[in-house]
Amino acid sequence: MAHSPSHSADATAHSEPTLSRPALRTVAELLKPITWFPPMWAFACGVVASGQDLGEHWTLLVLGLVLTGPLVCASSQAVNDWFDRHVDAINEPDRPIPSGRMPGRWGLAIAIAWTLLSLLWATLMGPWGFAACALAIALSWAYSAPPVRLKNNGWWGNAACALSYEGLAWLTGTAVMLGGSWPGTHSLILALLYSLGAHGIMTLNDFKAIEGDRRMGVASLPVQLGAHGAARMACILMLVPQVSVTLLLANWQLPWHALAVFVLACLQWPLMAVFMRHPVKRALHVSAFGVPLFVAGMMVSAWGLRQSGLLLTT
Repeated sequence: MAHSPSHSADATAHSEPTLSRPALRTVAELLKPITWFPPMWAFACGVVASGQDLGEHWTLLVLGLVLTGPLVCASSQAVNDWFDRHVDAINEPDRPIPSGRMPGRWGLAIAIAWTLLSLLWATLMGPWGFAACALAIALSWAYSAPPVRLKNNGWWGNAACALSYEGLAWLTGTAVMLGGSWPGTHSLILALLYSLGAHGIMTLNDFKAIEGDRRMGVASLPVQLGAHGAARMACILMLVPQVSVTLLLANWQLPWHALAVFVLACLQWPLMAVFMRHPVKRALHVSAFGVPLFVAGMMVSAWGLRQSGLLLTT
């Protein structure tokens, strides 16, 4: 006797195995390797700015790059994906958790495990490295998890991310290379200025999520200021620190480094001009082509400090 179509569909549905654990590629997608670059780059900038011999301290460099990228940044991505799963169901339904490819509470378990692994790894980098890691971890959980959930306000949330990804990573790189000594006022100023610029970069990521953020009560800057207002603010936050760095480097008798940072900032302007006219459409364009110019200026500044330190030593 032939089975009815409904019975056949039911039988097929019941015969499909229930996903009990995620595939390794799904775990990798949750940890978002593409996002690891900014903190790793900032840490490398801090290492360069320290003026220390890179070959002599290569183990600290490797330990720090692993800590800032594959561990701390990856854990923050897992934390964010778990607590943003309802927003992602609207904005990015194909993400591992809302799509069902990361079943049950696996997302939370991975976030906790990666957090603990990060803290354990940080013990290899001395007191300063561990303290910086603990602060970065605290900021990442405060950014995503209730009741704090700094992400609910674009000003505070982006500030926490920018400080953790750029300034804190930079200062950690300098301090661990100096054996835990104070990184110095010059390095601190540059780290804070580039953190301010990174606030604008973080805003670029919010344009793709305007609809979901508005519906879920996340007051990102595009939600608060509108797309055009947020685009202008992002550009201001990116450009003003770079102009400030240019003036500081010139004042520190590093004219060629100052000129290089200024030229890199000028190259970003055409991209930003188009972005401010078409913010939602062009946000990704600025991220892809403007941000590399921004972070190149970071490394130029770090090499400037390194040269200045070597000259002072001589």
